[in-house]
Amino acid sequence: MGEEVVSLALPWPPSVNTIWRKFQGRMVLSQAGRDYRDAVRGVVLSTILWPRVRLSGRLAVDLKLHPPDARRRDVDNVLKALLDALTHAGVWSDDSQVKRLSVEMCDEFRIQGGRVFARIFPALRNSGP
Repeated sequence: MGEEVVSLALPWPPSVNTIWRKFQGRMVLSQAGRDYRDAVRGVVLSTILWPRVRLSGRLAVDLKLHPPDARRRDVDNVLKALLDALTHAGVWSDDSQVKRLSVEMCDEFRIQGGRVFARIFPALRNSGP
């Protein structure tokens, strides 16, 4: 991947409480979860040059979360749908590649419909204790 930085402007994700549903005794991705995954894939395909190359190695992700309204939100409640959608879109092979994650809730700067600005780049190796 080199020193490439990928920047994406993504739609606001559904909460972790709404992305899974129990169906015939199994947990399945809800319609909201599938719709979000498809929307993220559309953004990725229109942003990253085709053919897509999955980012490899250890990655760092910086997220700026701009919620759609003034409701109180837990910052971690949006991460599961977001990271899983980026995996599904082919940005990386698996979100276990994310070794550093920085998240900022920018609730003083709301955007109509909500938006997540993501920067993805190579993570530096830890030097140890």
